[in-house]
Amino acid sequence: MALQLLAGVPSERPAYLCPWYARIFAITPMGLPGEFVPTSYALAAVFAWGTSDFLGGYASRRANAFLLTTLAHASGLVFMLLLAARTHAQFPSAASRFWAVVGGISGGAALALFYRALAAGRMGLVAPVAAVLGAAIPAMFLMMTEGPPGVVRFAGFVVAVVGIWLISRSEDGRGPEGIGLAVLAGVGFAGFFLGISQAKDGSPEWLAAISRVGALIVTGLIVLVQNKFRDMTRASAGLGLLAGCLDTSGTALFLWATRTGRLDSAVVLTSLYPAVTVLLARLVLDEHFTRRKALGMVAALLAIPMIAR
Repeated sequence: MALQLLAGVPSERPAYLCPWYARIFAITPMGLPGEFVPTSYALAAVFAWGTSDFLGGYASRRANAFLLTTLAHASGLVFMLLLAARTHAQFPSAASRFWAVVGGISGGAALALFYRALAAGRMGLVAPVAAVLGAAIPAMFLMMTEGPPGVVRFAGFVVAVVGIWLISRSEDGRGPEGIGLAVLAGVGFAGFFLGISQAKDGSPEWLAAISRVGALIVTGLIVLVQNKFRDMTRASAGLGLLAGCLDTSGTALFLWATRTGRLDSAVVLTSLYPAVTVLLARLVLDEHFTRRKALGMVAALLAIPMIAR
């Protein structure tokens, strides 16, 4: 009976071996639609990633972004390793481990650049730019490998271009701070999604943990080269630790959403994580935007599910 309540979770895994978020989000009353399980995973990833980005970006204002990101990757790695060991999750094959590390290297560097972009500019402006590119590049890759996009996806590209132009255009002739870094971060996030999507087996917990190994290597090397080991306050360190746990949890939740439901549905929902970052920036930091930039931000957010369709 307990296994019947775990919709979407492989039946050979007893309930007590499923991760804590599987028990929270996958146990559903009888009679609810089957889409509830992957949707709940995806929405949980949205809140985890969006909150993590806000905390990391805020902490980066008082810390070296690469040092902070290294700390976040380390905390995320330890957290997910403990979770994977606790749940006796399936260990991935060598090929899946390789692609998880490749994706982690790209995503790890991208996250550091993204934190710097969030610290340098307005979170509500740079977050949608990175998210749009992170969704658009994988979509273009699929377009080249699987054929041209449909009408909705093509319209999403147009909306994305308009949104990025509105956000990037400045009244004084200069682009808003952080946009350039946000573009680079978006490219790195796209590399993460393309890499992690090639990991075909193994549990999401192990894949999330292994991806953090690659991320930790690249940001750790950068910190060693910079030789800035004390450029961080205690408060920033605490926020970095929390951001890392949330970020790696979001990765695992996203992978669970793809395992228990349709990939396109998971991408559509999880690509909306900047909305949480934007909302927190508005509520906590009281960020304000011009009408044009607000319209560009909305256009960028609307383009994400259209592109990922």
